[in-house]
Amino acid sequence: MSAKTAGTPTPTSSARGGARERGNPHARFAGSGRSAGTRFHGQSLRAKRSNLLAPLPREFFTRSTLLVAKDLLGHFLVHETPRGRLVGRVVEVEAYRGPKDPASHAYRRTPRSQIMWGPPGTAYVYFTYGNHYCINVVTEPQGTAGAVLLRAVEPLEGIGLMRRRRGTGDNDRLLTSGPGRLTQAMGIGRNHNGVDLTRPPLFLARGPTARPPIASSPRIGIRAAADRPWRFYIPANPYVSRR
Repeated sequence: MSAKTAGTPTPTSSARGGARERGNPHARFAGSGRSAGTRFHGQSLRAKRSNLLAPLPREFFTRSTLLVAKDLLGHFLVHETPRGRLVGRVVEVEAYRGPKDPASHAYRRTPRSQIMWGPPGTAYVYFTYGNHYCINVVTEPQGTAGAVLLRAVEPLEGIGLMRRRRGTGDNDRLLTSGPGRLTQAMGIGRNHNGVDLTRPPLFLARGPTARPPIASSPRIGIRAAADRPWRFYIPANPYVSRR
């Protein structure tokens, strides 16, 4: 959410973390969507929907922005559209805090950034570079500014629709690797600014209980506060936008 912002479903954690995920039926999807080169196993997504796609509660987001950012990794972004359901596993995020974070839109309180002081779990969607949207989720208790930028997801369901939206053919690596690609593939635009991400049709859903390994780095494409290591990602995942 800086002024500049820019997978296979087989878990991409360390050997120990990967073993935990392979033993967890919530770590895989089966049915209409497949990531590049990997078959899904386990019960159908439809049959497991009540477990796999339960929205994260608002309390999840009513916490420190940095904590929410790290904890979002491995959970799911879901968009139920008239053309089909789209699901991606969150693999890369960036944290942006309030007026003490010069890289944040909340560094100055404006009509656009006012939403960052609003209810936690709200979508903050904005247009950048004159050609794509970025989606953030508002964090912290209401009245305290903060948000997490979703930088990349691992596509799990609705991949055919994502390919048509992105026009990338079968090069799935380019589907959702980066904030602009993510929103285009998932059908997210200006009309989603302010929607409640704790309930359908566009929401963040609970993922596997086993947590993935997490790496951090400075945020991408910013000049102010460029040394703060507030970008978090799943290190071995091929859909991470940048190593």
